[in-house]
Amino acid sequence: MNYENTLDWLFKQLPMFSRTGAAAYKPGLQTSHDLDTYFRHPHKRFRSIHVAGTNGKGSTSHMIASILQSQGYRTGLYTSPHLVDFRERIKINGKMIDKEAVVEFVDKFRESSYEGHPSFFELTMMMAFDYFANEKVDYAVIEVGMGGRLDSTNIITPLLSVITNISKDHTQFLGKTLVEIAREKAGIIKEGVPCVVGEAEGEIRDVFEEKGSEDGTTVLFADTLRPLQKCIPAPDGGFDCSSPVCGDFHCQLGGDYQKKNINTVLAALYEMKRLGIEISDEAIKNGMANVSQLTGLAGRWMKLSDNPLMICDTGHNEAGIRYTMSQLDRVAKEKGGKKHIVIGFVADKAIDEIIGLLPEDAVYYLTQANIPRALPKEELRIKFREHGIEAATYSTPKQAAEAALKDSSVNDVIYIGGSTFIVADYLT
Repeated sequence: MNYENTLDWLFKQLPMFSRTGAAAYKPGLQTSHDLDTYFRHPHKRFRSIHVAGTNGKGSTSHMIASILQSQGYRTGLYTSPHLVDFRERIKINGKMIDKEAVVEFVDKFRESSYEGHPSFFELTMMMAFDYFANEKVDYAVIEVGMGGRLDSTNIITPLLSVITNISKDHTQFLGKTLVEIAREKAGIIKEGVPCVVGEAEGEIRDVFEEKGSEDGTTVLFADTLRPLQKCIPAPDGGFDCSSPVCGDFHCQLGGDYQKKNINTVLAALYEMKRLGIEISDEAIKNGMANVSQLTGLAGRWMKLSDNPLMICDTGHNEAGIRYTMSQLDRVAKEKGGKKHIVIGFVADKAIDEIIGLLPEDAVYYLTQANIPRALPKEELRIKFREHGIEAATYSTPKQAAEAALKDSSVNDVIYIGGSTFIVADYLT
């Protein structure tokens, strides 16, 4: 098969949760262990950092990978979902996996004697591990797909586990309460492997402390350590920061929520140094200042244009939307303009709760992503109407954004989001 045929086979023949939802969800690690055995345990041939959490795990993974790369390590990065190109999921030193390597791995799998039926995520995860092993990476940063305990990636034994935070998302799989969700995320904590937790209070903190005690390992809490001493907005949209870990530095990533992610990364770096990983102050500063260029990170409070200011962001659950709407309101007030919101969701989100977090004084452009899992735009319109908000609908995110641009003045702010797939469709 050529590359296009191979992608078509991956997307159509294997169950893919990000596109179809619950029907593709396969809890449990047996298939991953079976694949791992068949491919001769590739994850044991490189050192890894495992990153979980409800929000921020993608940004945190990219920052850690950028810093390791800046130190001179050959660094693998496995994340999901992709925005534009499937190969975004699997990178080494910021370079996407070669098309030929994708074809070669899938051909090898299809022609093999393996008799199992992996999901899209299980097989692409094994593709990443096999690629990292063959390309002899020094370290790989592995982002959890969903949850932790039963996530396919949890077959690895990393040097360090990182859990960014806990909020409500995928409650039909991970539990309806924050404590239940925390227990699933805590499942990546392993015996003898230290864990850094970004945010945790009360019962949530107790979950992580109890799991660490059961496994006889150290759990550090970044929100207690507070290695980020200063973090103020910079003219380029990022942040000027200071920390005892590395002194003064600039973080390229915008978005108010990044402050907590930066704090988590600094706490992780403190622990990585304690584990004997050589990381200089210069590597931290370069990695933080050039995250997007070094890793290809996109879609996090990403500026698309000026006058009017257009922003896209992949935040898609209650906590993520709350952060971005707060920042959107602040930016609009600073510019003295109106807010225009291009938005759509997947069908399994808590839509009523999320709509309740949206500003009443914005103009809305409702749309849907080109995936089976998308909430139809007309259903979304009904939901908005139930909340007293009248809004027009558009067939695609690009059409909705074009309408928002047409309606906007130079001082207005346009936001595109609600779902990773809305952002992906706009950027494609």
